Amino acid sequence: MAGKATAQQKKRQQVWAWTLTAGVLVVAVVIGVNSGDSDTGVPAPVADERSGTVPILRAAADSQGICYGWELLDVYDEVSVGSNLGDGTSVIDAPGCTRWIAVSANVRYTSSSSESEDSATIRIKGSDDIEFTDLAAIETRLGRFGLDEEAFVDDPGWAVTRAATILPLLAAERGLAEPAATPTAGPPAAAAPLPDAGNDFWRDRWIYVLSSVGLFLLAALFLAVGVRQRRRHRVRVPAQRAGAGAAGRTRSRR
Repeated sequence: MAGKATAQQKKRQQVWAWTLTAGVLVVAVVIGVNSGDSDTGVPAPVADERSGTVPILRAAADSQGICYGWELLDVYDEVSVGSNLGDGTSVIDAPGCTRWIAVSANVRYTSSSSESEDSATIRIKGSDDIEFTDLAAIETRLGRFGLDEEAFVDDPGWAVTRAATILPLLAAERGLAEPAATPTAGPPAAAAPLPDAGNDFWRDRWIYVLSSVGLFLLAALFLAVGVRQRRRHRVRVPAQRAGAGAAGRTRSRR
């Protein structure tokens, strides 16, 4: 009897150990899901992108007489702003900039559990003396340089500063100013390339993949425990039957 009780205690301990392991795995998956849902902030341009953009805009403004700038928004929150006047200085209604053009990008990231998709809205703003048709044409022509909605969603910081540096060229194409003079300063730091298209797939779906793997491992764990218990049960039953038969024959001889 003591041996049987000890075996039952060991069995219970093993079941509790497996259950605890499965619980820890489930908690880890839930924590991963919750942490992925909170990662919806729009990243600002890195320091090199901002510092490399300002001199280009300053040279174009001095040559063409038009101020240029950018602004990046996270729905209602301002993420980054800059212009030929400097990083952090808006060109809109700035003193000394009676004529200006700026690119405005509003990016919205959704959580991985949401059915909505990430989106970006790009607008070209300008002073009152610049016609709406000219601003709309500049906005449309950004697509020639790969600066469409997808580019702003993938890397908003790079896209908005890159678009700002192209504004002087597009303004000259519309006849708003003469072509900007070639800057005499050294070339700016090379802009970072757009991330691989596959990155967006994993950013949106890695939580689901992790959850599926976790559930698969949990199911395999319970299956292994069930098979092991069933095998032990089959081994004990024949042994008990053999012992009972031997005892019966002994009593019959008496």
